[in-house]
Amino acid sequence: MNDETKTDETPDLQPGASKSDLKNAADDLLKQARKDAAEYMEAAADGEADAEDDPAALSPDQQLLVVEAEKEEIREQLLRSMAELQNVRKRSEKQVADARVYAIEKFAGDLLSVSDNLARALQALSDEDKAGLSEPGQNLLGGIEMTEKELHTALARHGVTAIAGEPGDAFDPNVHQAVSNIPSDQPNGTIAAVFQNGWKIGDRTLRAAMVAVSAGTPQ
Repeated sequence: MNDETKTDETPDLQPGASKSDLKNAADDLLKQARKDAAEYMEAAADGEADAEDDPAALSPDQQLLVVEAEKEEIREQLLRSMAELQNVRKRSEKQVADARVYAIEKFAGDLLSVSDNLARALQALSDEDKAGLSEPGQNLLGGIEMTEKELHTALARHGVTAIAGEPGDAFDPNVHQAVSNIPSDQPNGTIAAVFQNGWKIGDRTLRAAMVAVSAGTPQ
């Protein structure tokens, strides 16, 4: 840049200026160009612009800075648009994933009663009774056990899994439903007994486990 095109707003950089000085000078020029361009556009909108305010009357360096300012503004708008598109894409993907996981929520809930009935049938016999069954009875028992196992496998394949809960486990109100508070050998506030298994689908609780909460060792 020579002395003829140099303006009052153009920083005077000495030979050997650091990268930091150059960057700061460029930032100052860019800010001034943005300000000049904005003032010109405002004056033009009000019909007050004259030849001196015409961008064509600016020095080549100033015109270049105006173009750079406009380019930077377009770049920022493009980045904002891209970020918004990315957010929309992520939201859409999550909605599709949730629909895929939770679409069978009602159907899975209806199958839980089948699982409960199979569990009750198996719990109705003590180990001694099971050992005393005839061969046909043993085959029937094995069939019920296999049916329960296959049902649970099918549910797990679609994201429906049992909620862990055993006596002594910590009580979690998000997945456990306390139906009573009883004295027990388990620590106070933990699970004393499980009356009905709980289930979840994905990250949601499909059915909370029905439990009794320990009131501590009886005195």
